[in-house]
Amino acid sequence: MSGSLNASSLARLLGAWNVGAAPAYRELADVVRLLVLDGRVALDVALPSERSLAATLGVSRTTVTAAYSLLREQGFLSSGQGSRGRTCIPHHGTRTAGGTRNGGDSASGHGAGTDALSTLSGPPGLAVPDGLLDLAYASLPASGEVVHRAFATALTELPALLPGFGYDALGVGPLRAAIAARYSSEGAPTTADQILVTSGAQHALNIVLRTLAGRADKVLVEHPTYPNALDAIRAAGCRPAPVAMPPDSGWDLDALEAALLQLRPAMAYVVPDFHNPTGRLMSDPQRRRLVRAAAAAGTVLVVDETLRELNLDAASAGRMAAFSSAVVSIGSLSKSHWAGLRTGWIRASEPLIQRFAAARTTMDLGGPVVEQLAAAHLVTALSEPLPARLEALRGNRDALLGLITEHLPTWQTERPDGGLSVWCRLPVPMSTALAVVAPDFGVRLAAGPRFGVGGAFERYVRVPFTLPPEQLETAVLALRGAQDRLERSPQLRRTLPAPPAAAIA
Repeated sequence: MSGSLNASSLARLLGAWNVGAAPAYRELADVVRLLVLDGRVALDVALPSERSLAATLGVSRTTVTAAYSLLREQGFLSSGQGSRGRTCIPHHGTRTAGGTRNGGDSASGHGAGTDALSTLSGPPGLAVPDGLLDLAYASLPASGEVVHRAFATALTELPALLPGFGYDALGVGPLRAAIAARYSSEGAPTTADQILVTSGAQHALNIVLRTLAGRADKVLVEHPTYPNALDAIRAAGCRPAPVAMPPDSGWDLDALEAALLQLRPAMAYVVPDFHNPTGRLMSDPQRRRLVRAAAAAGTVLVVDETLRELNLDAASAGRMAAFSSAVVSIGSLSKSHWAGLRTGWIRASEPLIQRFAAARTTMDLGGPVVEQLAAAHLVTALSEPLPARLEALRGNRDALLGLITEHLPTWQTERPDGGLSVWCRLPVPMSTALAVVAPDFGVRLAAGPRFGVGGAFERYVRVPFTLPPEQLETAVLALRGAQDRLERSPQLRRTLPAPPAAAIA
């Protein structure tokens, strides 16, 4: 047990908490919750009794009782004898800030703020209640008829494979050949032996990390970057080495080159094609420079191309593998077709593919055959669903940018070249607080620090434009309501730590 917190100590931490228009019990619960998220109130600490806290704060005991009940419902206060519940973060089966159920673990081994923030920002397996608009995921529904037809065709091809064992660590031949042909058609000559099929891009990255990076090795990443990549890097025991992206556009190649030569990281993970979360596209000259710098540093350049097909209006850029045979490319059908397909791949040199296959067998023995047969048809006819999808995404993007300009005029946005989201700069560092209160207004949001290292990006938030315009309008109005609440209750923001200067520049 970690002891207890008396009423006077908690009152000092709360500060001027009851300053907004929301009910007092809700504001009290919100501020305590953020104190736990920030780590200023430790985990497994008994809060003051309802009677003593009410007397110290000068409020009714009913207010404190209701606040504690709300914290228990959200999973931030355990049930204990009387009113002395202990602080915690949501466990499996408990409800988070938006009434969602969390399937993750507690914060063992991590800071309370980090794990709780991950919970509130949407980890895999988190169920979204009916009526809650989910902006934590930048994904599209399936390209219905196209996917269904591919699976129908795959079922007719399945009997020919049934006499075999069904295990194939490299992937079925037709899919590997289709992926290789696509790379070859885009200036990166590739054979099927240079392709390893995986169960999605995240699976691919885990295989690459297990093969190429040892524990405590540095992995260079863009800053911001894809949150699940950071999770995979940490889970592999590696240390992410962030290199800041300019706040306005492009990549800072001077900084990337300097970091590669100074740090000599084992790997560099980059998203040059409609970068997540900014939506930027790296130019060909920048790609050449990055490839040369990685080679000079002895660093394996790992390129995430999962968003490459979602080019909304940018000039095209060459495959990174076209500039160097040493590049390791990761791809997926999750963004272009449907995340439910769980089909991805690694493209690399044949010797590396063999090493990846050997590492893969310690994790699984191969992917589902029918899904791979269907994916082969989707890769071969990749252009079929894309024009209509891209046209809809352009409309969604323009609608979202217009709605933000109209209803959230203090937010600064960058028009993405492609991808599925807009990276927004907030007027003040309030991203985590916004993610905490947004579910009360019907929206689930991924807070900016999920995309960075060391608590950066409290002044940023990613907003996907995967929903239709009418739902985007509802979501933006909800975010405006959440922001108004935070502006009326500045103590909710003051409970958060000041971000590093570089993160808010």
